[in-house]
Amino acid sequence: MEIPSKYNPVEIEDKWYKYWLEQNYFHSEPDDREPYTIVIPPPNVTGVLHMGHMLNNTIQDILVRRARLLGKNACWVPGTDHASIATEAKVVAKLKSEGVGKKDLTRDEFLKHAWDWTDKHGGIILEQLKKLGASCDWERTSFTMDKIRSESVIKVFVDLYNKGLVYRGVRMVNWDPAAKTAVSDEEVIHKEEQSKLYYVRYQIEGEDDYVTIATTRPETILGDTAVCVNPNDERFEHLKGKRVLVPLVERSVPVIMDEYVDMEFGTGCLKITPAHDINDYEIGMRHNLETIDTFNDDGTLSEKARILVGVDRFEARKQIVPMLEKSGNMVKVEDYKNKVGYSERTDVVIEPKLSAQWFLSMEKLATPALDAVESDEVEFHPKKFKNLYRHWMGNVKDWCISRQLWWGHQIPVYYLEDGSFVVAETEEKALAVAKEKTGNPNLTMDNLTQDEDVLDTWASSWLWPISVFDGVAKPDNDEINYYYPTSDLVTGHDIIFFWVARMIMAGYSERDQYPFKNVYFTGMVRDKQGRKMSKSLGNSPDPIELIEKYGADGVRVGMLLCSPAGGDLLFDESLPEQGRNFSAKIWNSFRLVRGWEVADELQQPEHSKLAIEWFNQKLSEQVAIMNDHFDKFRISDALMTIYTTIRDEFSSWLLEVVKPAYQQPIDRKTYEEVIDALDKVLRVLHPFMPFISEEIWQLLRDRHYGESIMVSRWPEVNTIDQTLLTDFESVKEAIAGIRNVRKNNNLPMRDTLELKIQKGDKGYNDQFDSVLVKMGNLSSIELVTEEVKGAASFRVFSSSFFIDLGDLIDVEEELKKLEEELKYTQGFLSSVVKKLSNERFVSGAPEAVVAKEKAKQADAEAKIKVLEEQISNLK
Repeated sequence: MEIPSKYNPVEIEDKWYKYWLEQNYFHSEPDDREPYTIVIPPPNVTGVLHMGHMLNNTIQDILVRRARLLGKNACWVPGTDHASIATEAKVVAKLKSEGVGKKDLTRDEFLKHAWDWTDKHGGIILEQLKKLGASCDWERTSFTMDKIRSESVIKVFVDLYNKGLVYRGVRMVNWDPAAKTAVSDEEVIHKEEQSKLYYVRYQIEGEDDYVTIATTRPETILGDTAVCVNPNDERFEHLKGKRVLVPLVERSVPVIMDEYVDMEFGTGCLKITPAHDINDYEIGMRHNLETIDTFNDDGTLSEKARILVGVDRFEARKQIVPMLEKSGNMVKVEDYKNKVGYSERTDVVIEPKLSAQWFLSMEKLATPALDAVESDEVEFHPKKFKNLYRHWMGNVKDWCISRQLWWGHQIPVYYLEDGSFVVAETEEKALAVAKEKTGNPNLTMDNLTQDEDVLDTWASSWLWPISVFDGVAKPDNDEINYYYPTSDLVTGHDIIFFWVARMIMAGYSERDQYPFKNVYFTGMVRDKQGRKMSKSLGNSPDPIELIEKYGADGVRVGMLLCSPAGGDLLFDESLPEQGRNFSAKIWNSFRLVRGWEVADELQQPEHSKLAIEWFNQKLSEQVAIMNDHFDKFRISDALMTIYTTIRDEFSSWLLEVVKPAYQQPIDRKTYEEVIDALDKVLRVLHPFMPFISEEIWQLLRDRHYGESIMVSRWPEVNTIDQTLLTDFESVKEAIAGIRNVRKNNNLPMRDTLELKIQKGDKGYNDQFDSVLVKMGNLSSIELVTEEVKGAASFRVFSSSFFIDLGDLIDVEEELKKLEEELKYTQGFLSSVVKKLSNERFVSGAPEAVVAKEKAKQADAEAKIKVLEEQISNLK
């Protein structure tokens, strides 16, 4: 068949992805093979593919495809997350644009809009992943609010409540005034800001004297219930037992003593507002202070503030400053840098707020999860993230798992009319429990009211590795027993607490086993200036546009070329372009091979036999190196290994050695062996570049419908002949030396040369003379015992190579080159001798390292001797 001159990724990618789906290659069912399982970090249902997703899912696909080639039963489970706050915010915004407010709707009406939004947008990102080549088991696509996952979440909540680990309490939480819900500590982003420090004086009750406090939030003064000083601060001994008046509202509050106060900060006096600061709240608890909440849920001032009621908190700050100045309470204002907490989802300033919420006690759950990572039962890659994990887990706080939203898993708590409650998985079970609890058989659901709150999004996704196999409701089903624990998790380190730690906790809590063996943390995708890619900066390309421009294989290679394990990825569009160019090189190499005319009657030349033997050994060595890289999750290094093997060893050496003369045929044996070699190369390349590897593999030989490189086998590592590999490297150096002689003396390749060799202990093996003759276009090779005077020369280890150029050689130029090389080699020898004369190095370095340095010294000394002789011969 006619092979196109150019590789067309768009046409090829659509064709093969459709074929893989038709053959059901992505689907997995439990069988007698070793399972390899990955669960996708479920992207938000509202999301579209971005560069971070591209990197993460490329790596997952590489691992899954390689597992298939290794003969494992690979299962990659896709899905999406309902993303409570993010999705609800999108739906609220959509309704607002249509003139409808959330408060105008019932819960059921709002949820219908939310489900409509999800149905419309939920599959976008998964369809985009298909363009990337993601070989997910699409039949297993899960959603954190589908029936199985929802039932799993509710059941776990009830179980944890019955174990005494879930409780309700009034606590200081992080309140998001935009979303009007509590968020966890991990959902707060702290940003350094240029703020103001306001010095405000409070009159001592019954006196003309004042105390001065410093605050960054004068609008919270209206909720003050004490002023606090350090009991060790002699400046304020006179305040013991006294009271002060809160400015503007003139409320009398006590002066209290607590060692929490930093005597060096501000004035040494601290205003205490228990409702609006976590530290003030704890001080208030210790001193039994009144708590006055002066904020509404939307961040406006409440009736309890008494003034500026209904005004937004930041507008209130602006308005209260001139009020304090007018009343004589403002002393001064200073510039001040401080860190302010923002909601990760809505990017508004978090408000500390006392609120009745549901909490999950973390201490018992954290202990086995911490031990698992410390002992490497769950291994982190890179290891450095163990320290971050250890720090968080060692200081873990109870998890606020309730959210004041409608979109999500409604908390399965049902309140009776007297304020008591029952916890149950369904309304029917709740009613039965309530009847038993009250002893009243006449209760109906009209007597029960379900808690309005929903669970934190992460309270569903922490069950993901279990719930995708229905392991909560059916803990002993065939699938959970086969696929769990999963093999590897690929995720960003930014959700190590949100998700990774909590999944490990859930694994031990629900199944007394880790959820995955390895966690590979990807870095963040940044632009070449080191900035995080974002829509607001306009520095993030559209992944789909990149795929259309460079092909999925090109983009996959580009993403990995700059992606060290755990390190940030500095992305530049030249990288997928490099990936596309690599595709073109592979395609051209394939076209070259398929373009050869094959003659069955020809015998295999010795140079071809040697080159193929060498390449098979070399490929086996490279596959062993790649296996080690995969074991250590050095995915980028694994790609570079096969990248350079194809570019340098296969295309530049093997094909050049075996290539027949112009318009001449190639022998059948060599041709078939090159095809076999290319077949193996493609199988190693396949996880990284699935489309082009499938296309070429299908064209290499006659294939039957249903065959695919996807279900072929990863090449095995055979015994490697290191002597052969070393000798061939010397041949390559000698060929490079011959080419340099030609280049330096303007000798065309068509002119044959005579090569003379003064053999040393390394650098030349006559077994490879046929390769030297072919690649150097030599008329003869002759061994000599001494220098060939007047000849162009070069060295490979201790062997010297001479080409007698007669009158063609430029003696002065050759002398200059040899003297420069001599000077360089003498400098190199000097540095090696200096290192070996250092007693600390010789006694402290490993024996192999010292031996290597001594070998360098011997080689340099031998080279200097030869160079000096060559220079002498030319003079």
